[in-house]
Amino acid sequence: MKLAFSTLGVPGMPLPDVLRLATAHGYHGVELRTHPEEPVHPGLGSAERAEVAAEFKGSGVEILGLAGYARVAAPGDDEPVLAEIRTLLDLARDLGAPYIRVFPGGDLDVQTPEEADATAARRLGTAAEYANDLGVRILLETHDSHRTAADAMRVLGLVGHRQVGALWDVMHTWLGGEQPSETYAALSPHLGYVQVKDIASAEDTTPLPLGAGVLPLAECVEILSRHGWDGWLCWEYEKRWYETAQPLPDLLGAGSEHLSRLLNESA
Repeated sequence: MKLAFSTLGVPGMPLPDVLRLATAHGYHGVELRTHPEEPVHPGLGSAERAEVAAEFKGSGVEILGLAGYARVAAPGDDEPVLAEIRTLLDLARDLGAPYIRVFPGGDLDVQTPEEADATAARRLGTAAEYANDLGVRILLETHDSHRTAADAMRVLGLVGHRQVGALWDVMHTWLGGEQPSETYAALSPHLGYVQVKDIASAEDTTPLPLGAGVLPLAECVEILSRHGWDGWLCWEYEKRWYETAQPLPDLLGAGSEHLSRLLNESA
């Protein structure tokens, strides 16, 4: 398995500094948060996109994926959501990123679960054709209205397209009461990559150094290793939302060592 971290942990950091941290601490890739406040976002022109791609190529660090914010199950018209996804897919194509991330984002106060599932599946099915032409895969994250693998599979089962898969966020499946073995069994045919993190408790989700909290990271890595899964583990440290959290750059070295130790123990 290869290791990456998300720029959500270093909000607004210039790209050369991100790449320096990745190479210094043994990370093979970076997940780019593509909010407009970040250095890499869909508003970049063609020359800027080419420069970003060249910076990554020159560093030897891969772009794992683009973390977007389209909410595919959200109520409302399809076209604004599809336009947001297409814009992100175009950016991924230009940067050479294999994946984009989307959220479910259903509103179960105004939708039934069946309506949210159908909305998400319809939009993802439409976007999948565009993604296929570009050679980029859309990953639905286990998050918000569809936080478990069982939730996500209700949507993915309806879509049934190879260009639409799953992003396993280990915190959300755990908060949803799902065991890692259950999550892997459901998502494995569709799994793009895995987001790892750690927190103090279900009530306190402030990000902690890997291994310092309650999330079953060792069990997740063991299951992935036992089944021969050879994808990416991406540390999503949500510093952007928790100002009191320790700075991620100070933790990256120990985080890489912790994940490598778990991988060695599972080998």
